[in-house]
Amino acid sequence: MTSPLITWDADGVQAWAETAPKEGAVLLHSLRGFIDAGKAGLLVAQQILEAGEPQRVATFDIDQLLDYRSRRPEMTFSVNQWTAYDEPHLALDLVRDTEGTAFLLLHGFEPDIRWEQYIATVKEIVTRTGVGLTLGTYGIPMAAPHTRPLTATVHGTPQDLLPDSASFFGTVNVPASAQNLMEYRFAQWDLPAINIAVHVPHYLSQSSYPQAAERAIESIEDISGLLIDTTGLDEDAERAEEEIARQTAESDEVQALVAGLERQYDAYMEQRDEGLDIQGPLPSADELGAEFEKFLQQQRGDTPPGA
Repeated sequence: MTSPLITWDADGVQAWAETAPKEGAVLLHSLRGFIDAGKAGLLVAQQILEAGEPQRVATFDIDQLLDYRSRRPEMTFSVNQWTAYDEPHLALDLVRDTEGTAFLLLHGFEPDIRWEQYIATVKEIVTRTGVGLTLGTYGIPMAAPHTRPLTATVHGTPQDLLPDSASFFGTVNVPASAQNLMEYRFAQWDLPAINIAVHVPHYLSQSSYPQAAERAIESIEDISGLLIDTTGLDEDAERAEEEIARQTAESDEVQALVAGLERQYDAYMEQRDEGLDIQGPLPSADELGAEFEKFLQQQRGDTPPGA
């Protein structure tokens, strides 16, 4: 029985049947919702859609899943008329990597309601399409400097697909998301599901940070064997790095604060690598304060550089 939340596209279904890998098919998901620091997941989805020759396989009825009053889509008003609408959507597309390997991409708005029904529908997708691994990615804010290599927490089941590295976290309680609840339910159903949480410097978490998407793609490739074209993303990351360096160089206070974060981060990583007992998580950096808030506003374009 087909879920009432989804409409299948006959041509897309046929195309998937003809091109899907015989085994190890992947469903990658990235949704706009509760948390995505640096827009890591969003940038990954955009990159794949731009390079992957997408073909629609199925569409969710977003009206059944979105609370418009709590998360209002944006509209554009120009002079005397409405000219654009950020159309809410949740869709499943067939895409291809650089070697032509077909995989599925689930992208769009995270459901606000009916999470269990949505997750059951994704289970139906996985079963019907023969997907062997469900893989998601997003960004989380972390008290780490942008001058150090980006790290990530890879979580899910089966454990043998996860990288053999120490975790940055012990046991924590956090608000749920549809993405993480899906991983939890899939584990109960013995369906492989893994998520990649990229650690984004918290003072850049509200900005678009292409480096975070690059880091996510590295993990996607390592886990799935897919090869993702990152050409445009690499160029965006270079420009972002140059702009961050330029703005940081303009402020002695910011330089001092970044240096403090670097010392904290390096000390933490040294203890972690040596297997020492680390008390607490990576230190926070509230001392970034007003200077980095100004820096963040400049990155978003809220404040002109040098203001």
